[in-house]
Order: sequence, then structure tokens, then C-alpha cells
Amino acid sequence: MINPFRTAATVLVSAACASALLVLGPAAPASAGVLDVTCTPPSSETVAFTPPLTMTPQTVTVNTSTQYGPCVSASNPALTSGTRTNTSSAPGQTCLELLTNGTTTFTITWNTGQTSTISANRTSTVVGAALVTTHTGTVTSGLFAGSTVLQVLTGAAADVLLCTTGLGKVAGIYSVVTLEITSV
Repeated sequence: MINPFRTAATVLVSAACASALLVLGPAAPASAGVLDVTCTPPSSETVAFTPPLTMTPQTVTVNTSTQYGPCVSASNPALTSGTRTNTSSAPGQTCLELLTNGTTTFTITWNTGQTSTISANRTSTVVGAALVTTHTGTVTSGLFAGSTVLQVLTGAAADVLLCTTGLGKVAGIYSVVTLEITSV
């Protein structure tokens, strides 16, 4: 059965991605490192906020679910996908938090049963109709330890923009994900 919300979200995210690519231009040339793994759309992340984010600070439960795949790894051909899930309670949250920069640590569990723990700097910005969140950092332990990480999430920005002006709420964000882990 076709899920109209998911279909609408996919169309909006696709349009947002196209807008972001037009504004940002083509990707920079690859670095001199060796690509350990790359994951491309339909890799995706769903974040749900309970209660929905508003401009009034409140404690919010944040449920994050990220599905990586298809993934390709020349050094580990059995690696084809990964997942990341997290539930946390965050006090004093507003929709402005979605546009802040900071640091994060997360663990990806690969389909092989191996894990990669990543520490990264996070930047978020609105580009056209897209909310673009970029993680740059390193794998601190597990598979690909010592390698650099670039993860880009691109989702629709409409709810975030309405919320930051006090005209709406953000119950969740659906984003497409690209991930590159590169040894140096």
C-alpha cells in the first residue's frame, strides 16, 4: 500500500535535494584517501520529536532511526548496509536547536555485525527549501577506526522555517543520507 505521507515527504526531500545541489554546486574533488565505504540514497534518517518542537523550551523525547544502504566497501565487500537508532530526552529544546552547530557521537551497526563509533562536528543550515545537516569527523573505534567521516542529511525545511517564526511545530524530520568513510 502506498503511504501518501511518505510519498509526499519523498517528493519534498527530492525537490529540496535538487535545490541544495543547485545552490551548493558540484561536490569537491575526492581527497587523496582511500574510500572505505560509501552509502547513498535511499539511505535515510527519520527523527521524531515528542512532544513536537515549538518556540517554547520544553523537554522533548527524540527518536532517531537511520538506515544506511546501499553501501559499497572495497575493503569489506560483505558490508552492504547499516543502522543507527537512538532515543534520548533533551531538556529545554525548541525548533531553533535544529539550526545549531555542535558535536555528536554515534555508532553505526553494519550488516556484518561490526560497528563503527563516530565523533563528528555537526553543522545545520537551510539551503533553498532544504535543511542540510553535515557531520565531519572520524571513526574513533571499531571498523574503519582512524578514518575520516563525511555524512550529509538533506530534508525539507518548510516545517523548521514555520516553527522558527512561531507559526508551526516540528513533529519530525525525514532526510536522505549520504555517508563516506575514507582512510587517510
